[in-house]
Amino acid sequence: MEPQTLVQIPLPPPAAFTASAHCADGHTHALADCRHEHSHVLDSKTHGGGYAHAATRAIFCSRCRLQRWLDVEAALAMAQADVGMIPRAAALEIQRRAVLPAMDLERIAEGVARTGHSLMPLLHALQDACSPDAREFVHYGATTQDIQDTAQSLELRDVLDTLDEALDGLLLRLSALADRHRHSVMVARTHSIPALPTTFGLKVAGWIDELLRHRDRLRQARQRVLVVQLFGGVGTMAAFGPKAMPLLEAFARRLGLDVPLAGWHVARDRVAEFVSTLAMMTATLARAADEIRTLNRWEIGEVEVGWNEHQIGSSTMPHKRNPEGCEQVVVMARLAKAQVALALDAMILEHERDYRGTRLEWCAVADVSHYALMATSLLTDTVAGLTVNAAAMERNARAFSDSICMEAFVFEMAGKLGKSSAYEIIFELTQACQRDRVPIREAVEADPRVLAAVGEGRLARLFEPQAHLGMAAAIVDGVLGEVGHRR
Repeated sequence: MEPQTLVQIPLPPPAAFTASAHCADGHTHALADCRHEHSHVLDSKTHGGGYAHAATRAIFCSRCRLQRWLDVEAALAMAQADVGMIPRAAALEIQRRAVLPAMDLERIAEGVARTGHSLMPLLHALQDACSPDAREFVHYGATTQDIQDTAQSLELRDVLDTLDEALDGLLLRLSALADRHRHSVMVARTHSIPALPTTFGLKVAGWIDELLRHRDRLRQARQRVLVVQLFGGVGTMAAFGPKAMPLLEAFARRLGLDVPLAGWHVARDRVAEFVSTLAMMTATLARAADEIRTLNRWEIGEVEVGWNEHQIGSSTMPHKRNPEGCEQVVVMARLAKAQVALALDAMILEHERDYRGTRLEWCAVADVSHYALMATSLLTDTVAGLTVNAAAMERNARAFSDSICMEAFVFEMAGKLGKSSAYEIIFELTQACQRDRVPIREAVEADPRVLAAVGEGRLARLFEPQAHLGMAAAIVDGVLGEVGHRR
């Protein structure tokens, strides 16, 4: 096994560090009893709940990760016994002894710090727990990255399982929202300006449609991403001898993972796909959350985020009800995006082994998983507590009906004048009205060119936003039908 040396920078012992707080009178109060264990926002007892979900905390718990490495070592030993490579008695003992609570975790941590190797101290602890005969077959023929990459595949599987369930829950809530508001007319805005009539149900159906594609991507990625690693020091499997390929199959079967065609110690596209797909999905969640945040603005007032009597919006402005859940989803998406760059950097490695990629992945994989699942949870809660003000939506649509119904006038007039000519007339009228601050409806109803092309009985109907929703309801039906079909 090759050494995984890390440069150790001498630092004072933890007790030498003293956090302090400064009072208004200038006195400093030392926090001498602080062990300084929570230095990242993810681990903050007070604020970490907005960045990491309980499920991903469990998956990427440092102790659980060590146990997962032990589980892989046990599976390796049992698979080797399956193919007759090592005695079954030894394999059974290794499996029985591969239990972290029975080991000295402090000693393992000290060993990692002393040796600079991420796995050997744990292996030594496992060997010490075994009989002299069984200890000789611990980690037999494998290399460190075989164990750690395979364990990471198990972590990815747990994340995908958890995320699949969470996405299903979100999709169900969004589907109910889209169904309930399939006919709720509202202003569609392009470039932030009122454009045409639409429905809130169609807007939500657009979010659902995008999330369905992400769910498909995540499910399709499983067959590529969830694979074992067991190819030895440089990918030749030489240490396993002629039983190498049967061993690979048995190892994968015991862990419920797939068998890759070749070793992937430096081929990190699988992990990059996982990270990128989660980041893409989180960006979609952020798009929906940001739209809710915008429609929640008082001057629009088309939706209202949930609120309870325990929440506080501002330390100085008591009236505030801030859509912080929506904002936090956007924060999660931006943090998730940053992990993609790390995952892509981890693909650019040298020769047959290069641990730089692994150390990037240990951060990127865990972080993107925290952010993606947290964003899913936050948006699910937001949708669950959302109040849709359909009356305000319709009121806004009617307030802008002069503008948002102009496309309908163009195509109504096109039957007699042709589309280009009709567009030129309406363009001239609407631009002049905006320049001169004249109501568009007033100008349109007085223009002889419009009156000649539009029957008098049709004029009022063309200013009705509800009349110009096209296939909105049918599109919502199609999307909702696909939600049920793809479950």
